[in-house]
Amino acid sequence: MFVCASTECFPELSPKETLARLVDLEYTVVELAIHETDGWLKPSEVLADLERAVNLCRETHRMSVAALSINIEAEGDAYYEQFAACCKLAKAIKVVTMVVPSAELGAPFNEEVERLRKLSAIASLEGAVAALKTQVDRMSQDVDTAQMFCNNVPGLKLTLDPSCMIFGPNQNRGYDKLIEHVQHVHLRDTSKNELQVRVGQGEIDYGKLVSQLNAARYNRALSVNMTPMADVDHEGEMRKIRLLLDSLL
Repeated sequence: MFVCASTECFPELSPKETLARLVDLEYTVVELAIHETDGWLKPSEVLADLERAVNLCRETHRMSVAALSINIEAEGDAYYEQFAACCKLAKAIKVVTMVVPSAELGAPFNEEVERLRKLSAIASLEGAVAALKTQVDRMSQDVDTAQMFCNNVPGLKLTLDPSCMIFGPNQNRGYDKLIEHVQHVHLRDTSKNELQVRVGQGEIDYGKLVSQLNAARYNRALSVNMTPMADVDHEGEMRKIRLLLDSLL
């Protein structure tokens, strides 16, 4: 296992400034947010000019790229065309993990399974893996539902974000049954009342999580996914969680 940080951690900075800041904080591995809104790069831009996107993703201040987080706003065929382009980008820069969001609560289960099957099939054509993120206020927030998606979609894996098992309607739900499906991990500290709190003030048991992942022979990224908080030294928090995770590995 190794520590990584998402470009989502510095939404107010430009792509180059974000990478430079992460390097200053001594991160050596990055997760690139390919999001249509507030992303490091937009999926529509990847589809429009794949070569340019590849060149941009190779200019990462010598940081290794662990994963691409994909958030597409297009609908219909355009949605899958943009995802396919992002998978081609991943193959070109030798990235396997494609973090994808789940449908919002209330979406029909069968429709979401069909969408995920398409994404997983598209990813596999380029040697990539679709990794559904467990998220608060989305279908994947429920442990049993997330497990069912993996059981019903060939090749689908999970991006485990343990925050949604502490904050929100699924408080105190264990995620042991999901460990075997984990392809990627997102981390921040979380309390029962707030999705993100200062490192050390929440209830994420990092030591237990690392032990469970070790037992499952997980050897990929622990990706810090923290956004700035008002009146908090964000860089200090980013440094603190890196040091904490490093001490556990």
